[in-house]
Amino acid sequence: MSTETLLPTQRGTDWLTAGGVRPTKQRVSLATLLVGDGQNRHVTAEGLYEAASKSGEGVSLATVYNTLAAFCDAGLMREITVDGAKSYFDTNMSDHPHFYWEDTASLTDAPADQLEIAKLPDLPEGAEIASVDVVIRLRRT
Repeated sequence: MSTETLLPTQRGTDWLTAGGVRPTKQRVSLATLLVGDGQNRHVTAEGLYEAASKSGEGVSLATVYNTLAAFCDAGLMREITVDGAKSYFDTNMSDHPHFYWEDTASLTDAPADQLEIAKLPDLPEGAEIASVDVVIRLRRT
């Protein structure tokens, strides 16, 4: 195996290990597609499935969904639901807002340092904030 191939695979394996996820062949393959180049990304299950298929990895769409859920459960990535039915999975675990581009149905990071949330509504009795997701929908002019 060449050094160029090993480095992305090693990144994927190390990422899984850091999250306490057992590095099976399919998980390593998907993790390598997600973080092997060292860049954060936003993916849909369908997009990751397509990328895996193009790379020759024989995984089912159900396996991709289950694996993404396991990665989220391990704290390696988070799920961002855009319109109730469409979910994106983000490898950047820092607190940050997102831009949703309606024309391309794509999600990108928005600058966190430019977002200010001055006040949140009072919470119902017995509730606590689990997270605050900010998705800014954009339309090209």
